[in-house]
Amino acid sequence: MENIIVFGLGLHAWITVLTVFSIFIVMSKTRIPPVVAFLGALTVLLVTGIISEAEGMAGFGSEPVVVHAAFFVVMAGLMQTGVLYWLTKNLLGDPTNYKQALVKLMIPIASLSAFLNAVNVVALFIDVVKIWARKLGTEPSRLLIPLSYAATLGGTCTLIGNSSNLVISGLYAEETGRALGFFSPLIPGLFCTVVGVIMVILLRNFIPRRISPETSFESTSDYTVELLVPTENPAVGMTVNDANLRNVRGGSLIEIVRFDKEIIAPVPKDEFILGGDRLIYSGQINEILELKKTHGLVAADHHVYSISEIDNNRKMRTAYVGFGSDLIGTRMSDNEFEHRTDIILVAVARQGKRVDMQPREVELEAGDTLLLECPPKDDTEIDQITKGSLTFFDSHFVPQLGKKTIYSSIILIAMFVLSSLHIMPLMATTMLAAGALLALKCCRAQNVTKYIEWDLLLILGSTVVFSTAITKTGIADVASNSLLDLCGHNPIIVMAVMCILASLVSEAVSDVAACGVFFPIVYREAIELGCNPMPFIISLMIAVTTCFASPIGSSTHMLIYGPGGFKFTDFMRIGLLMHIVLLAANLFIVNIIYPLY
Repeated sequence: MENIIVFGLGLHAWITVLTVFSIFIVMSKTRIPPVVAFLGALTVLLVTGIISEAEGMAGFGSEPVVVHAAFFVVMAGLMQTGVLYWLTKNLLGDPTNYKQALVKLMIPIASLSAFLNAVNVVALFIDVVKIWARKLGTEPSRLLIPLSYAATLGGTCTLIGNSSNLVISGLYAEETGRALGFFSPLIPGLFCTVVGVIMVILLRNFIPRRISPETSFESTSDYTVELLVPTENPAVGMTVNDANLRNVRGGSLIEIVRFDKEIIAPVPKDEFILGGDRLIYSGQINEILELKKTHGLVAADHHVYSISEIDNNRKMRTAYVGFGSDLIGTRMSDNEFEHRTDIILVAVARQGKRVDMQPREVELEAGDTLLLECPPKDDTEIDQITKGSLTFFDSHFVPQLGKKTIYSSIILIAMFVLSSLHIMPLMATTMLAAGALLALKCCRAQNVTKYIEWDLLLILGSTVVFSTAITKTGIADVASNSLLDLCGHNPIIVMAVMCILASLVSEAVSDVAACGVFFPIVYREAIELGCNPMPFIISLMIAVTTCFASPIGSSTHMLIYGPGGFKFTDFMRIGLLMHIVLLAANLFIVNIIYPLY
């Protein structure tokens, strides 16, 4: 069976093709989390014997995975010691108009993203951008898209700026035995960044204006109502379920406040009702108020959510349903989220407008904004228990600045200097930096795991394995030869075709998946043509990153999708033109900087 050849590919090669293709289908057409799709595909390759156990394990010990893991520790140290807080507070300044805000935002963000990873930078600055928008009297969406674009562009300038850069760097090192320099993509990346920033400023009037979902939640009393149970009410002594007071027309019971200030939330269906209980409902207020007539309840003398009560007890927070969230396609009334986390859904907004129905009956979508009542826990603890489901951007953690802030800054600078001057390999410098931060207690070892994106590490490891399978089964050779026959042996045309295909796949799936699939093919083409592989590799590195026409092409776009209240098609308004122009700029500058022969 293994010797059967169809279109130049054997059985193992076709299994690999179908397996990799299935990842793209699963990620673009289903709600299955990306990490599940990648690990499922990896399992197929292992079970069929295409990849050995040693090759599978090697992927998870490869440079991209180790560097990312170490860098998560570095980021934890920078956050806990206040380095990133200081940068946030002092770097951007205070713009006086929208055009000035674009310049003051995009240039520093692009610079930071080259050294701190684009995703972390965007997550850090979303709240800052929303504050700017309020000061300038404009919609956050008009600054959030430039934020994401600048971070993506800046990340192309160094190996650690984007995950895809590290994957390609690691694959290149495995093929050649030579490591790429820390600043190998600097000049092409910098050129594309300048072109991209100029385009955003010129096309700023085409950036969509979307109402921020948070404006729908400015007054929590608009979404919750408190009703008092009189002592003589017939429901006293009954369970909330038997009294038909738990899930009611227009809303649901999210909390009971007892006369002794005891708070019961979430409310179990077998909770007994006592005289004097205050029942807190969320949903359609007008419909819920009908309970006064139908169940003999009365209006409470004040609303429970005063500022002091929010600060001292349970508090209201805003979160976003991200792409890949396990809540997509579910209703709070059907899943176990509230019971598992002790967090109660109060209201749902979609594309800047409140969803006009009972919140717990809303089928959740990517980008939905949720108003939640959270227990009195530390913000980082709440973020941790909701990881994989929701993303919060309203954390108000303010670290203490001191000598550890200086230690962290010195370690960060030393890491960049050692790797960029080739004194030590990138993997060694990031591991050394992480170890130094832990040794100096700049980050607590027990809290480091909260900052590690385990899903990303698993995806990165799987991507490296897929690339090995594509090379091992001969797919890379067949694909590169077929493309050469189709396009002739003109290296510029071949490079352009591969960059276009890789960037289109990135728009539909993700940059990390695209670079793992296309790297072995691009590298083989360069070898077959007798060319220097560097222009092919660097052009691919930038091509898979310059995904601006869809929110799923980049992790930074996914982060801003909910906070901006965007529609899926909003990114195409300037993103499609950005995509085309930057592809051309990429091919132009790479072939000037790197000789083909």
